[in-house]
Amino acid sequence: MSTDIEDIEDLHAHQESSVGPRLSQINRLAKSNPSPNPEEDNINETLEELSGEEDGNEISSESNEDEEDVIIKNADSVGKEKAFIPGTQSIWVKTFGCSHNISDSEYMMGQLRQNGYNLVPEDRRDAADLWIVNTCTVKNPSQSAMSTIIGKARETDKKLLIAGCVPQGDKKLNELKGLSLLGVSQIDRVVEAAEETLKGHTVVLLAKKELPLLDLPKVRRNRHIEILPISTGCLGACTYCKTKHARGHLGSYSVAALAERVQQACLDPHVREIWLSSEDTGAYGRDIGSSLPELLEALVTAIPDGSFTKIRVGMTNPPYMKEHLPAIAHWLQHPNVFKYLHIPVQSGSDPVLDRMNREYTCAEFEEVCDGLLSRVPELELATDIICGFPGETDNDQEATMKLLRKYKFPHCHISQFYPRPGTPAARMKRVPTQVVKSRSKEVSALVDSWVEAYDHLVGTEQVACVVDVAADQKHLVAHTDTYCQVLVLPEETTSDRSSSSRELREEGGRGEEAGGGENRNEEKEEKSKTEILDSNPLMGAVVRVRITSAGRWYVKGEVIQVLFRVPTQDSQGENDEDGEEERGGGGGGKGKRAKSKPGKGARAKVFTPGSKSVQSNVIVAVGSTEEEKGRGEGGDGEGACVSKGCCGGKGG
Repeated sequence: MSTDIEDIEDLHAHQESSVGPRLSQINRLAKSNPSPNPEEDNINETLEELSGEEDGNEISSESNEDEEDVIIKNADSVGKEKAFIPGTQSIWVKTFGCSHNISDSEYMMGQLRQNGYNLVPEDRRDAADLWIVNTCTVKNPSQSAMSTIIGKARETDKKLLIAGCVPQGDKKLNELKGLSLLGVSQIDRVVEAAEETLKGHTVVLLAKKELPLLDLPKVRRNRHIEILPISTGCLGACTYCKTKHARGHLGSYSVAALAERVQQACLDPHVREIWLSSEDTGAYGRDIGSSLPELLEALVTAIPDGSFTKIRVGMTNPPYMKEHLPAIAHWLQHPNVFKYLHIPVQSGSDPVLDRMNREYTCAEFEEVCDGLLSRVPELELATDIICGFPGETDNDQEATMKLLRKYKFPHCHISQFYPRPGTPAARMKRVPTQVVKSRSKEVSALVDSWVEAYDHLVGTEQVACVVDVAADQKHLVAHTDTYCQVLVLPEETTSDRSSSSRELREEGGRGEEAGGGENRNEEKEEKSKTEILDSNPLMGAVVRVRITSAGRWYVKGEVIQVLFRVPTQDSQGENDEDGEEERGGGGGGKGKRAKSKPGKGARAKVFTPGSKSVQSNVIVAVGSTEEEKGRGEGGDGEGACVSKGCCGGKGG
């Protein structure tokens, strides 16, 4: 069976626009599609689009079962190939979108670095020989940002390779004409695509094929977080979603392959969190005869006893979660699993959910929430709301508000409806823009009003892992067992960073007061502050904190004890009870040095699974992601949320 995902509307042709298929129909779809199906490209049309009116270009193609990938040799560049030395150029990688996209970029950067290419950060992108843009098609703002980058590259005659969901799901997009394109299942060919593009040729590698291997080398954006894609695609057919065009039907990695990846990630002492990433985590395994509970059992077993590494379960839709409530609740209580779950509802109105083709009712969503909360009372739930979906009435809006009032989700991702070309929802009659904006503001105001969300933590002691730098450039970000964000002050050291850390505490806001970083020197100063904090000894540590205050989206805490510290070249021994550090006074001083195993310094890693040790190499976060502007850790990318800070870095 072959399905052309390019036109997802075909999946709805036999349905009434207001009623979607139920779960049983989705199950039949899963059984009839045991693996991702190839997209049937019209190769002649693609060649015509890419070649345009240029003469003398040599067109070659590679067959991949019923499909072909295309390389167009530019006649002007063919003669210069002998002078081309691969692996000597600089490349900037820009990422938009969810944690799955971030993972794809990490794998691409790992391969590029392994082949000698120099990966440069965003502030040095003008010096790069090639720009690789990993795109997101979820919402208009992300695609608009991609368009801006393409325009800038064309103005400066910069070589471009466009990867990700936009070219995969919208290859006929006019602004992509003449550019090199790399599909979501072709990330293992990024070196080939980059080299051909650098030579001046045009490559189109969009043919769907088997899932990329998990043992590719990677460069983590955040050295303390391993993003693990457990599957690609989904079983749904939401009327507003463009991602299905790109990612296709559900394709799950084997339990054994994922368990091995977790085992390898745990060998890196820097890794504190493992994110399970997917378009729908709850649907995992339905195409291979497995399930999310079975996977969680295997992954938890793969984590060594006594490890401080914890798993964060990614976004899951309600229908599949409903089937496994007791089992999921069981694993959410495991000490190596965060008590946190992201379950998008999108609307509190059944008629709207029907038009969205979401495959569940509000009552079923509430059954999932109530079932989990009754079994795991401390569980922190997050959800998504789309405001102003076509046909939404004032009564529908009130139903959504009522649902939100009932659960008071600590984190709620709010977005306005964006009509994505080629989706059924794009043809539906839209709600007036001003009404959409008004409803979005109303939902945001309600969610923002729950200022007491974390008040119950004040005065308590929590164990948290330190994994990031806060947006204020003065604090580090740690996560508790429920993935609540705790802002802690960096640790002072006896090195030159000591004075810089004190300066951060006293003058952290100076850059904004001086003009918001418009001055180039101020931008460099802010960047150096991030680098200073990124190398702070507390990064990657597991700490006991006393919560001193609570805000709407986070709490602040004082580090009173270091339970585990990442080994450094200067540390010897082991982290154990005898080596725990007592701290006080806001982290200003520390007791005895934690014992730790001899190891490499806290450098970034290119991680090559399959080896028995972590391969030390290069740097971390050489690429950039849209959410890094706020030091977040995932989410839907630019324009994903209306409420400031509502994602809390928990999206994806």
